[in-house]
Amino acid sequence: MALSGGERAVQEAGVRVLIADDQKVVRDGLSMILGLLEGIEVVGTAVDGADAVRQAQTQRPDVVLMDLHMPVMNGVEATDLLSQQTPAVRVVVLTTYADDQWVFSALRAGARGFLTKDADAEEIKHALVTVAAGEAQLDPTVQRRLLEALARGDHAGLIPGAGDAPPAKRPHGLTPRETDVLVLVAEGLSNGEIADRLFVSDSTVKTHINHLLAKTGMRDRAQLVGFAFRHRLVTG
Repeated sequence: MALSGGERAVQEAGVRVLIADDQKVVRDGLSMILGLLEGIEVVGTAVDGADAVRQAQTQRPDVVLMDLHMPVMNGVEATDLLSQQTPAVRVVVLTTYADDQWVFSALRAGARGFLTKDADAEEIKHALVTVAAGEAQLDPTVQRRLLEALARGDHAGLIPGAGDAPPAKRPHGLTPRETDVLVLVAEGLSNGEIADRLFVSDSTVKTHINHLLAKTGMRDRAQLVGFAFRHRLVTG
């Protein structure tokens, strides 16, 4: 696969990668294979999403290669936390689960790449280098589904059932993820229901709501609902 000038520079400098997967055979296999590739350095392996977040804060990899279905903390929630806490660490999802809700939720949480586990070593390397260079790299089937979602008018297809405001229209510097939570609050969903919709924990939803209250100056959930309607994040 041809690399751009920026990607070649990143590869020459080396890409530091943390692998997160709950299956030891997968972690060990990926670590061995990627360690043999030029320009890739595996700096650690994590057994679940929480472990990935902890190690990313200490190891400071360029990219986390993230599975989605893991115990303790899944890959979507780990990606969400990394986006908040260590935004310089980028995420490439590598998973056997590629149904639309998981795909779109991972992308909304901040993943910059998405591959299925039938990808070969060169495809994984290309994704790691591309994402480390600040670009996005998606499996062709994921790209097609995003385009299909756009054609359906499905809010860019990123969160099924949730609205999305273009960056220029997000008030008070809200992040895309905070906007997702605000819209779902305005739609009347409980914290548990929002957590289920976004594939995160109740505590992560509470954190987002606290951020929303602080950023908007609202006092409670009811005022957040009014805020969402005033700023046309939801209608009707």
